[in-house]
Amino acid sequence: MATARRTKQFLLCVRNEGCEDLELRKLYQQLPDAGATASEYVRVIDESGEDYLYPADYFVAIDVPAAAAKVFSTGT
Repeated sequence: MATARRTKQFLLCVRNEGCEDLELRKLYQQLPDAGATASEYVRVIDESGEDYLYPADYFVAIDVPAAAAKVFSTGT
């Protein structure tokens, strides 16, 4: 039986009001954070190189081909 593998979630920044460390139209990898999700936030590594919480409505989730996901992934 095949096991489900967690796919990486990528987010496109569509708003950045008051967030100097986010670039519009840039892809960010979402980091798992159930508490953030429950509060309508997402955790991403921003332009400062650190992970922070941002409002979920600043992003749109997009599908990225597996080959491209490797390039966009942090630490890979």
